[in-house]
Amino acid sequence: MPTIQSIAGELEPHPDVALIERVRGGDLSAYDTLVRKYERQLFRIAQHITQNREDAEDVMQDAFLKAYEKLEQFQGNSKFYTWLVRIAVNESLMRLRKRRTGKMVSIDEDIETEEGSVPRDLADWAPDPEQNYNQAELGEILRKTIQGLPQGFRIVFVLRDVEGLSTEETAETLGLSIPAVKSRLLRARLQLRERLSRYFHRKKAVKKTGVGK
Repeated sequence: MPTIQSIAGELEPHPDVALIERVRGGDLSAYDTLVRKYERQLFRIAQHITQNREDAEDVMQDAFLKAYEKLEQFQGNSKFYTWLVRIAVNESLMRLRKRRTGKMVSIDEDIETEEGSVPRDLADWAPDPEQNYNQAELGEILRKTIQGLPQGFRIVFVLRDVEGLSTEETAETLGLSIPAVKSRLLRARLQLRERLSRYFHRKKAVKKTGVGK
């Protein structure tokens, strides 16, 4: 049975609400607080989508500017961060469309690697890769592998597994159904697993044969 304290906690407004009201009242310093609070997350999301640091910085600035200009449209039906991420994702995709002259990547395409397309059948996960790689190396391997995901999968994976948005928030941000988010996330995880498995198996084979020394 919920207690009075737990009910009160559920009804307590998010701290961003007070900041937004201050911004609407003309307090620009409150918006600076929101920018500092979320700029790193937005930059990471934009960089994962555009795969370009300069584009990511431009996207982040454009997203914050557009959010400020449209702040009156924010109804509070979702978290401010979720609304902000939706703007950043749209800005990132627009920049990609301009860069690729309208060419979009199908979410049904397999990963293209230097070894060709990743097959749909999954290889066994390499045992204990952490034993052979330090955290920095693993982080770089994972970053590059995420970049190899098809765009539709990559965005869902970044929002859900990297940035920690809930399935519902991810669906709302991207305008997808919850089943669609779950499906894309599963396929993203499976493709990441396959790509990483191939990588570690290849490195293990090189280590055994001594090739490349």
